[in-house]
Amino acid sequence: MTVPLPSGDALMDNGTESLNASTFLYFAYGSNLLKERLQMRNPSAAVHCVARLKDYKLVFGNHKGLASQRWHGGVATIEPSAGDAVWGVVWRMNMSDLESLDRQENVKMGIYSPMEVSVSTSGQHLHCRTYIMNSCVYAPPSPQYLQVIVMGAEQNGLPEEYQEKLRSIETNKYEGRLPVMEELEKALKKSKERTEEIECED
Repeated sequence: MTVPLPSGDALMDNGTESLNASTFLYFAYGSNLLKERLQMRNPSAAVHCVARLKDYKLVFGNHKGLASQRWHGGVATIEPSAGDAVWGVVWRMNMSDLESLDRQENVKMGIYSPMEVSVSTSGQHLHCRTYIMNSCVYAPPSPQYLQVIVMGAEQNGLPEEYQEKLRSIETNKYEGRLPVMEELEKALKKSKERTEEIECED
């Protein structure tokens, strides 16, 4: 079931931002922290801000205990936890990418469900779409998967304390080949080349 998305393009009196009907805000806390990872399937994604989700914690696991074939280990989800917080990136995305984002999160297969959360940044509260795993059975992530999350946290300047927390997460020490990592490495290389070209033009 798809949650309703906010509409309108104004900053409300209570400091809560809403969006026009052509875009939506997506709060990423896992591998989609990394720009190149998210834009592989969702080209419109642009960083809106870094934000904090209160009273939740980051955990890793698999839907009904079935290991992720893409990442060979547990993948990220969030669960309610009073007093904890999850840091992430808010991306502004075109509605045209909503279907591909849902597909990436395996919504139709029932692995993740979309939900609306309120995150805080610079005194504002933003209503964002995010995803939570159904029937999660805890399992450690692969080193490669955790690496992508850590890279995304570094890329977007998440608080250093939170980055250290991410780096300290135990992995399953999987060392095999991951096609998704090979695809991502190509995307990272292209992104670096584009950045260097822009710097040369300047």
